[in-house]
Amino acid sequence: MLVLRLPARFPLRFIIALLLGALHSLSFLDDDAWPLQIITLAALIAQGSHHPRGLSPWIEARAGFAFGLGWFLAGTHWIYVSLHNYGNMAAPLAAAATLLLCAYMSLYPALATGLRALIDSRLHLGPARSALLLFPPLWMASEWLRGSVLTGYPWLASGYAHIGSPLAGYAPVVGVYGIALLAAACAGAIALLGARQNARAATLVLIGIVLTGSLLRQVEWASPAGKPVSVRLLQGNIPQELKFVEGRLAQTLQTYVELIEKKPAQLIVLPETALPRFLHQMPEDLLQRLAAFSSNTGSSIAFGVPVYENNGAYFNSVVAYTPDGAPAQRYDKTHLVPFGEFVPWGFSWFVDLMHIPLGDFNRGKIDAQPMTLAGLRVAFNVCYEDLFGAEIARQASVANVLINVSNVAWFGDSLALPQHLQASRMRAIETARPMLRATNTGKTAAIDEHGRVLAELPTYSTASLDLNIQGMSGDTPYTRWRDGAILLAGALLLAAAVAGKRSGRTNHPARRDNRDF
Repeated sequence: MLVLRLPARFPLRFIIALLLGALHSLSFLDDDAWPLQIITLAALIAQGSHHPRGLSPWIEARAGFAFGLGWFLAGTHWIYVSLHNYGNMAAPLAAAATLLLCAYMSLYPALATGLRALIDSRLHLGPARSALLLFPPLWMASEWLRGSVLTGYPWLASGYAHIGSPLAGYAPVVGVYGIALLAAACAGAIALLGARQNARAATLVLIGIVLTGSLLRQVEWASPAGKPVSVRLLQGNIPQELKFVEGRLAQTLQTYVELIEKKPAQLIVLPETALPRFLHQMPEDLLQRLAAFSSNTGSSIAFGVPVYENNGAYFNSVVAYTPDGAPAQRYDKTHLVPFGEFVPWGFSWFVDLMHIPLGDFNRGKIDAQPMTLAGLRVAFNVCYEDLFGAEIARQASVANVLINVSNVAWFGDSLALPQHLQASRMRAIETARPMLRATNTGKTAAIDEHGRVLAELPTYSTASLDLNIQGMSGDTPYTRWRDGAILLAGALLLAAAVAGKRSGRTNHPARRDNRDF
């Protein structure tokens, strides 16, 4: 592997990093594309490592920013679709808002590369410590921060690219951010091998990570709970531009009633806001009809619907009827989407530029308990809540099945749909629980506890996905520790990287010994 030594001047290095980031986004397209994620990250690492005196923190941060900008513009450009096509925002403003969001997300990889250069320039760690001990925890921390700061936006976290790679074996242990750390370590090892530096250490790290991940994929972290349950996941395919139009409600309700009554099942699930008016505004005869069908057929029915309370609060909810006639069970979404479901302070002017109904929900209770449906403990999450692994894991240990209800029709037939399916698959692997997805336009799918897609419906079709699903029980290490374990491991790696190197502050970079392990 040849290492291209680029001059530090702008804009050549910026453009190369931008293109690397765009290539990096392609690693999320397919289960078999994961090597591209490591290779492009290795190229980013290599460009900051192979200059006689290294690069300045500012130059490295700028390269990381460019990498992120290419990554997020190529991977999440569909944000424009929701703002312009369905939010009715003017095209220039929608494009500017999309660019600004991608630029904001790019600050996090810039933080990782900039800090790496800053620490290395002060302590002269040497190539192996910098690539294998310093950069991986910084990269992981930047990803975790992106998924946490200002409510977080962890879409396309780098660990998601590894659903089909040996590194997926680590997901039940350290979660998606742990995979990000390990992938960065693999990238650092490849960068060292390409530069013919510290080949022994790099090879051991690369083989050790891949081999251990492959072995972990063979571990069964959970065991079956009860008998398989018959499930029907409904996809109504209601056009987003018509969903909240006055006069369209009756047709929408008729679509779902027909899908429900077509065939009973122990558990029938409708998508997010399948009933697109407040629950108390729904026709009483419709709700009675659903309750009667549930009682007469032994079917539990769960549907997405906004719920209004007398105190003026309203929630993005899932409500479930059970055959025994017990009071309806309810889950209220806890992790709301900024601008789409709640208005951040000072941004009402921005939200006013869009025409999004029900745009300021209240947050549900964080300690919500799973529902009991069809003899299973079912933990619901709504739309992009399944991007937050630690929050899903909070309920998973006392649940047998995870269910995501979504309406991603806001993003058209774009990359958002398979990317969201990818996140659901990661949650299934982390928790060793099957994940069911009921969506308005796609991807409606059933995923087993290993993250494998058992079946899915074609996008933009009106249909039901009928299958039997096996509930699971038993904790994974990740459901116990969540992100705490990998954050601690990252801190220890950082400590190991700098240990014994403080005395090297005054050493000239040219005197660094490549055999720094």
